[in-house]
Amino acid sequence: MKEIAIIGSTASGKTALALDIANKTNSIILSLDSLSVYKQIDIASAKPTIKERADIIHFGIDEVFPNETFDVIQFIECYKKAKEFALNNNKNLIIVGGTGFYLKSLIEGLSLGVDTKIKLDIPQEEAYEFLFNLDKEYMQKIEANDRYRIEKAYAIYKQTGKTPSKFFSENKKEPILKNLKIFEILWDREVLRKRIELRTKQMIKEGIIDEVIFLEKNYSREPNCMSSIGIIETLEYLDGKLTKEQLEQKIALNTTKLAKRQNTFNKSQFNQEQTSNIIENLNSDILKYFSL
Repeated sequence: MKEIAIIGSTASGKTALALDIANKTNSIILSLDSLSVYKQIDIASAKPTIKERADIIHFGIDEVFPNETFDVIQFIECYKKAKEFALNNNKNLIIVGGTGFYLKSLIEGLSLGVDTKIKLDIPQEEAYEFLFNLDKEYMQKIEANDRYRIEKAYAIYKQTGKTPSKFFSENKKEPILKNLKIFEILWDREVLRKRIELRTKQMIKEGIIDEVIFLEKNYSREPNCMSSIGIIETLEYLDGKLTKEQLEQKIALNTTKLAKRQNTFNKSQFNQEQTSNIIENLNSDILKYFSL
């Protein structure tokens, strides 16, 4: 069995490439997308449709309902299930998506022994400033709006009395996935921006407004996933704060910003041996790897 990861920013063509490769290499797919895990969030997540998935087995898609939690620990369980299925059925495994943090956790492992369910009991800004003053070395790697990682660092301190740096130095991580071959799709910035604009138009056409109306009616605005790009802007539109044209522009703008963050993260965290902005070339590189 061979395992690979295909990464890249949103709208880079990862899904289509993975489906094509899976069909040619007897592979199953594990989605590396923190929004596709939710049932009934189909357009906003840009997850492959049931028709597109066809006979290819997928893990990490439609795992929980929007009012249920999903975190990196659950993602790792999805990976373990996917790998077990692949081994038992003589399949290869393709991990694909834009949530690089999940992939990093697979490669590096997790430090266990802390209840990461502990939530902030002070405002997020105060927690960040408190932790930054306590452990600048660790916190300077975290953005002030990264609530998940701030909560994790805060939970470590509250439960152990140790700074995150000290805790992690004493609790070494064990890799869950070793020697993974990573392929990254890279596009010219302007080309990617146009791809994002086209996909945003398609999302509007396919009915993201109706999808968000359904989600709000059934799950309220409280779940974390309701603040995701595509959903949060549509809620502003429904509140009368944006015109339909402004909705499309704002989704595209925020998606472009997300793509930039994803590319920056991937560049800093992973050492890719193969990168390409031409899907056909990357397709060939991946097929060569499977034939080795």
